[in-house]
Amino acid sequence: MDLVSLANDRPICIAIMAMGGQGGGVLADWIVAMAEAQGWVAQSTSVPGVAQRTGATIYYVELIRPQRNHAPVLSLMPVPGDVDVVIAAELMEAGRAIQRGLVSPDRTTLIASSHRSYAVTEKAKPGDGTADPTQVLETAQAVSQRFVCADMQRLAEQSGSVISSSLFGALAGSGALPFARAAFEATIEASGVGVEASLKAFGAGFGAVQVPDRPAEPPAPAPAQATGGNPRDRAELARALRRIETEFPADAHDMLRVGLRRLVDYQDVAYAHEYLDRLAPLTALDVGADHTLTVEAAKQVAVAMAYDDVIRVADLKTRGSRFDRVRTEVVARADQIVDTTEFMHPRVQEICATLPARLGRAVEGSAFLTGLLRRLFEHGRRVRTTHVSGFLPLYVIAGLRRWRRSLLRHQREEAHIRAWLDLVAAQVPQDYRLAVELLKCRRLVKGYSDTHARGHSKFDKVMGATTMLAGRADAADWIRRLRDAALADEDGKMLDGALATVATL
Repeated sequence: MDLVSLANDRPICIAIMAMGGQGGGVLADWIVAMAEAQGWVAQSTSVPGVAQRTGATIYYVELIRPQRNHAPVLSLMPVPGDVDVVIAAELMEAGRAIQRGLVSPDRTTLIASSHRSYAVTEKAKPGDGTADPTQVLETAQAVSQRFVCADMQRLAEQSGSVISSSLFGALAGSGALPFARAAFEATIEASGVGVEASLKAFGAGFGAVQVPDRPAEPPAPAPAQATGGNPRDRAELARALRRIETEFPADAHDMLRVGLRRLVDYQDVAYAHEYLDRLAPLTALDVGADHTLTVEAAKQVAVAMAYDDVIRVADLKTRGSRFDRVRTEVVARADQIVDTTEFMHPRVQEICATLPARLGRAVEGSAFLTGLLRRLFEHGRRVRTTHVSGFLPLYVIAGLRRWRRSLLRHQREEAHIRAWLDLVAAQVPQDYRLAVELLKCRRLVKGYSDTHARGHSKFDKVMGATTMLAGRADAADWIRRLRDAALADEDGKMLDGALATVATL
């Protein structure tokens, strides 16, 4: 019996780390099709996994030159230390590849998109839970033979395509595979689907590798001016902008303009003047050299006044700009129909809060009425906002903003903001730093429904500790620690522990 000798050639090993919807399978298929068109032997496999964003999959491709009388045996899985090219469709996917040992300094070309798709754990954390990309970037540079990084998602969107096309271009531009650019482009053309947009994104990815991205110079801020609306609104907005220039320190002007814009969008110009009226007493007390108190108040008060309620949610979900953004995100053509479905599950509390104050309190106090509302709305429902039957109810709810000031939720928010700012103002003469930290605590309150209720409870607990800490030299430091503890976990156990420590001081 003849023995078949073993070939000495080794395959080119490529691992693709992609999430659901990013076209990782398409990218793997293109690489295989291109290699086979060039006379190579290719094999691809995929291993689905779980990422806390959407389904994450490792696509693995091996390519080898054919040899006469030798049938290659290719691997089904990437082996740590034996991967030539790693392609990551998102920055933290590059980090996962590094953790798995797939990136080696002696052989691996790492191609990564610099954009972020945040994980559920990053989004769910009460504070800023986003992972620091700097560590991934520095590690990727250190552990790879060559590191190629650019915002491939942005390049794809600008081209009207998906990220697999720009990553394919980056792979071609990196020179990691022994195929000419024309072979890559011919593969896209042979696919016959979205060829024009895919080639455009391919070229953008290729160019990003040849000439790496450079941070753009920040544009000079445009002078603030009043535009849009009727003449009366424009005049009132112009007056508000003049008030910023004349009544507040220059250090706070930029933040105040941002707050003004947010509140005009949220409610109206009169509400923006209420914002300035609310800040004026704190500014009069501000003796800081850089007016930290005023700057922080400008930020936190604007966020507090633009609280998330059912009206705001309905408003944002029915804006034309949102439908345009969705179409852009799914890369829909002009002749394609995009159907949008929203999940809505208002609690009884949200329903009562959207009623006129007296009526809302009456309904809340009636076990029969609250029970009836609970039975009607206890089950979440899916609302198709691209259909009249789904869009119209939300549009009507969004229109309630003109009566927002008379509603129960607004009156409660106003009372809460007043109590908070009164506490801050009382601390300014005695402890400036403490007053600033109390302002920063407002970031604990955000969202709506259960998220808002949890944040509200934590905020009240931290504010309640002020009476125990006032007069201490380290009061500001303790409030900061309490705030950090409240932001550290969702259920508030760390905050309760920190409060127990404060009680023993």
